[in-house]
Amino acid sequence: MTEVFKVSPLIRVTLLLLYVALTAPLPFLSNFTHAAIPASWLSIGLAIGFVFLYGALSDRVILDNQGISLVYPRWFPTFLRKGWSLAWQDIKALKPRITGQGGIVYYFVDKDSEQAYLLPMRVVGFARLVKQVEEHTGIDTRDIRPLAQPWMYIILMVFTLLLLLMDGWTIYTALTLPH
Repeated sequence: MTEVFKVSPLIRVTLLLLYVALTAPLPFLSNFTHAAIPASWLSIGLAIGFVFLYGALSDRVILDNQGISLVYPRWFPTFLRKGWSLAWQDIKALKPRITGQGGIVYYFVDKDSEQAYLLPMRVVGFARLVKQVEEHTGIDTRDIRPLAQPWMYIILMVFTLLLLLMDGWTIYTALTLPH
């Protein structure tokens, strides 16, 4: 049986909107301030950045009887992010690592190469994914929790929406003020 886990829509939408909120006023401000970089070039660059961010947030975790895989869409360049695949019998352990912000992430450790692969934590059904990892590998996963909770992304979404309101005011001002 194959099961596919996708990035949570809450996480995807929040991060894409945050990108828009952080970058949308830039072409308008570029025109308003007569910056050296033309607004059209800036707009093209920001659109390309949005597409890359969308691709990076389109990863999927695939579980089947043979193992676990992390895959990206075919159109997404592999030089930006590569997927990986591990057979169940090749997984030695799940090792915790502390992040720079004090959170804990987990890595699959490969028996043969001691290479580590990040356990995807932004997926819908994370608890189900972890349970299946435990069933297939025998590794105790009781203490594994996602790095970020949904309420954190809800708070980020609220502040992003407030920032988008400010963006609207900034863009309106840049378009209507004489320069």
